[in-house]
Amino acid sequence: MKVLLLAGTSEAKKIAWGLVGQGVNAVASLAGATRDPEPLPLPTRVGGFGGADGFAAFLAEAGITAVIDATHPFAARITNRTAAICAARSVPYVQVLRPPWQAGKGDTWTEIATPQDAASIIPPTATVFLATGRQTLNQFAGLEGRRVICRQIDPPTAPFPFEGGEFVISRPPFSVTREEELFLALGVDWLVVKNAGGKASATKLTAARNLGIPVAMIARPAMPDAARVETPAQALAWVAAL
Repeated sequence: MKVLLLAGTSEAKKIAWGLVGQGVNAVASLAGATRDPEPLPLPTRVGGFGGADGFAAFLAEAGITAVIDATHPFAARITNRTAAICAARSVPYVQVLRPPWQAGKGDTWTEIATPQDAASIIPPTATVFLATGRQTLNQFAGLEGRRVICRQIDPPTAPFPFEGGEFVISRPPFSVTREEELFLALGVDWLVVKNAGGKASATKLTAARNLGIPVAMIARPAMPDAARVETPAQALAWVAAL
């Protein structure tokens, strides 16, 4: 057996260490979205596969017999492609998908379907904090005219794609206190978040609740009809059962 771990999340790191602990022959793959990612304890390739044909060729050439998809919940293109190719080639596949966040007492959330929908609910005079990463930044162009702040891990290599935007560069984890201090210092009126789920990255939502900041919550994309687990332990049990 040889397992391919599609990584890039905190769950993937735990799975990687678990595979090592179990003595499983495995390799990891990172999309390359972050310039200096934390190293994994598995042989790791970085970058795309060259589309569906390239991914299928990699599975065959590397002798992959099972795939664990622990990519981000919003990596829909990767997830749907991977699930479809694995199904067509009878390669066992499982998606590791953490539960989505749920609004609680004191939260003021408005769920939206796409980044473009944010402009329809956020006032034109607002200061907006985008905790959505840089890859979909151009999809928020409808927010032009507002003060828009985008947080990302790496320094930008290109200017903000529309007027009124600025970057904040910092690397997680972020405590609730740190998030509150940042939001107050910037005068944030609205927070825009993808519903990625997870405890570590929920601190911004707690900070928004404590400060009375409304949240535009982007709903998750559709997921493939495939095997799915929620935790690293469940993913490792899936591997052990193969």
